[in-house]
Amino acid sequence: MASSRGRARSPELPERNFEYCEVQYWDQRYQSAADSEPYEWFGNFSSFRALLEPELRPEDRILVLGCGNSALSYELFLGGFPNVTSVDYSSVVVAAMKARYAHVPTLCWETMDVRALGFPNDSFDVVLEKGTLDALLAGERDPWIVSPAGVHTVDQVLSEVSRVLVSGGRFISITSAAPHFRTRHYAQACYGWSLKHATYGSGFHFHLYLMRKGGELTVTQLALGAQIFSAPSPPSPPCFLQDSDHEDFLSAIQL
Repeated sequence: MASSRGRARSPELPERNFEYCEVQYWDQRYQSAADSEPYEWFGNFSSFRALLEPELRPEDRILVLGCGNSALSYELFLGGFPNVTSVDYSSVVVAAMKARYAHVPTLCWETMDVRALGFPNDSFDVVLEKGTLDALLAGERDPWIVSPAGVHTVDQVLSEVSRVLVSGGRFISITSAAPHFRTRHYAQACYGWSLKHATYGSGFHFHLYLMRKGGELTVTQLALGAQIFSAPSPPSPPCFLQDSDHEDFLSAIQL
């Protein structure tokens, strides 16, 4: 979304990666969110629209996790998907987004922790996250050996996603994490979904994972899922990548 509210600028980065997991950092970062340009992790809507839109229906009830000040929810509305609820645990950014999009009554904004969603079971047809899990895992020291706390955090989020999805509902996760790091988290039978993967972008590729509740994981995917609970293979030498998001932790790790 184009905006004349403020100048586009890189956000203030935390001193340490683990601060991405702390609401205090986000509250501070979003102090000027009402007057600043939307910030888009892993590209704007147009960059992955061709992958996303075939999975959506106009009547879908859509939940966006960790919305930040992204324009994604508004762009979904403009694209013909009006029933969008967006949550973030920063009350600062939620207030800013409510004010910015007050002219769109079908967009709902709630202060909520994605690890403990305040919605009844079977509330949504689609749950969408873009960079939220990446932020929650940014403090991990080694992407090959995710800490028990990191595994638990992801499980909390995914368990809640599965709970609020209707049968046949879709969970769409957009991330910088390649399959050898992220599939093992998603490929757990307890969530009751199937799993597909696609990439988008030129040069630096981002990843879109599609999970459909009521589907089944393949034998290969289940085997990958079991790896999250076992000792990992020795890691390969680190590969430092650059991308257009200007977030330092993304160029140092893949989760």
